[in-house]
Amino acid sequence: MRSIQVLSDILISQIAAGEVVERPASALKELIENSLDAGAARIDIKLEQGGAKLLSVQDDGVGISADQLPLALARHATSKIGALEDLERVASLGFRGEALASMASVARISLASRSRSDAHASQIEAEGAAPSAVKPAALAGGTTVAIADLFFNTPARRKFLKSEATEYAHCAEVVRRMALSRPDVAFTLTHNGRVQLRYPAQSLDERIGAVLGEDFVAAAVAVDEQGGPLHLKGMAALPAYSKSGRDAQYVFVNGRFVRDKVVAHALREAYRDVLHHDRYPAYALFLTMPPEGVDVNVHPAKTEVRFRDSRGIHQFLFHAIERALSGSAGESREAVHQAPIEHRQGNVSYGASQTPIPFSQSSISLQASEALAFYETLSREPEVPQTENEHGADYPLGFALGQLHGIYVLAQNAKGLVIVDMHAAHERVVYEKLKCALDARNVPTQSLLIPVTVTADERDVAAIGDNAEALSGIGFDIHPMAANTVAVRAVPALLKDADPLGLTRDLLREIREYGVTRLITERRNELLGTLACHGAVRANRKLSIPEMNALLREMEATERAGQCNHGRPTWFQLGMADMDKWFRRGE
Repeated sequence: MRSIQVLSDILISQIAAGEVVERPASALKELIENSLDAGAARIDIKLEQGGAKLLSVQDDGVGISADQLPLALARHATSKIGALEDLERVASLGFRGEALASMASVARISLASRSRSDAHASQIEAEGAAPSAVKPAALAGGTTVAIADLFFNTPARRKFLKSEATEYAHCAEVVRRMALSRPDVAFTLTHNGRVQLRYPAQSLDERIGAVLGEDFVAAAVAVDEQGGPLHLKGMAALPAYSKSGRDAQYVFVNGRFVRDKVVAHALREAYRDVLHHDRYPAYALFLTMPPEGVDVNVHPAKTEVRFRDSRGIHQFLFHAIERALSGSAGESREAVHQAPIEHRQGNVSYGASQTPIPFSQSSISLQASEALAFYETLSREPEVPQTENEHGADYPLGFALGQLHGIYVLAQNAKGLVIVDMHAAHERVVYEKLKCALDARNVPTQSLLIPVTVTADERDVAAIGDNAEALSGIGFDIHPMAANTVAVRAVPALLKDADPLGLTRDLLREIREYGVTRLITERRNELLGTLACHGAVRANRKLSIPEMNALLREMEATERAGQCNHGRPTWFQLGMADMDKWFRRGE
């Protein structure tokens, strides 16, 4: 066993490099952060062989004076903090002062810079050991850092690098993240002599479109929420734009890309009610908050953070995204190439020039005396204001023209043709009304003229008997009749036209899997989704024009009406301009 000994500075730096420089992409992240902290307006990145052979970052920032260059490569030397209180309210991206030293210990590094007060540029180099002397260099301004032959002196680390394509992909993702965080800065990425990414300085919305694609922008709602010192802005895609993985999820806290469990859980919960469980939402969100409210000194990679009020952050994010996704039907997606939808507090902007349509959650809240069954609503012609014109300009979903194959409702509004999936749309309407009724602890029931008997497992029958009161709270009157038979005497009024046999069998299956208590508490929304599916108008049911219009009005008054409970879209807009192009009108 060896005796205790003091490690050499180079070995200390190489150990530190294991945390800071995991691969070319992690080195690139540190260098871009330094450039941004230096006030760069333009950053040019050059890579060779995925960054393993060469990784160069050039910026036009404030630069480093010649006498400071040796300190730039020294361990724990930084201009960004000077005391513990600075660490507790870090506003810069970098602050540890170990990134360049770590890179110098495992690669050949060249650092050239010219501060705005220097007459000429200077350069310093290092190759896994002590830095060279400072010498003159040719550079107009700013800083250029070149990292060559990463891990040349630690072959065990180098062999863990992946293929050139994989390492490049990680580097490109870093550039996309940094570009999202600072749309005011121009970025260029060149790989093996070819320009791969180019982002000019632009607005946030333009940068989001450039990075995530115009399809994302067209399928997203704008987010702009203020809560005390917290401000959240960006875009969140509607559920129909869901992904099979987390590759389109970007969250920034004070300009820093983060992966945080509190944030991830809040956003997942906000989408939970509108997104199928095996799909992932897409978003680009930017949270601004006092720097003392978040600890970024958790891990050397600085992508993990710790909030001092994690519960408050969770609630703020959850409610902000839930509100953005909960607008009335007028917020739903448009057809291809339509203008993106805007969301403003309490109003829905339908397209670029449409008058905002006020809506309120109270418009769908349920009173005890209110008739809840959808088909009762369908029996009445909706009231139409005197100002309404033939195109339905006063209603975002317009007025019904007819029904297509018993599945889709076709309607005309001010912008053109609206196509509604009537089952998906009504399913959302019924679901939201069930939730409101349950929240109010007032679920009206509908007695069946003839009770329905259902054969069930003895354990299920016993569970029904033990929990008859709890089931009554969600609108069911179910009692055991025999050891393996239950009688259904009443169902929720919203589901009175559903098949009681299929409805009860699905309810029994849910009870068997989760138990009544868990079903009504933590799996409440899943249960209500199942019930809503039974209560929604079925395909091939012929609707009259008044019934179709009643459905459209229900959708306009219902939160999240743009997608069904499984995240599928409930309606699409076909604009007149698009249809004119199809038929080549005006040519």
